[in-house]
Amino acid sequence: MTKKITGKAAIASAIGSAAIAAAMLYANKRKERKNQPQRPGPIPSGETPETD
Repeated sequence: MTKKITGKAAIASAIGSAAIAAAMLYANKRKERKNQPQRPGPIPSGETPETD
């Protein structure tokens, strides 16, 4: 059988697993943002762009 983890070990494992989950979520968001094409900024002169 397995022992139940109690006390400081249980707290440490809970914090550790939460930190790993947060790091994975952060990494996925950065990866998604990196794959998106960059949008051009506003025209410096302030004129409207000429389009067909």
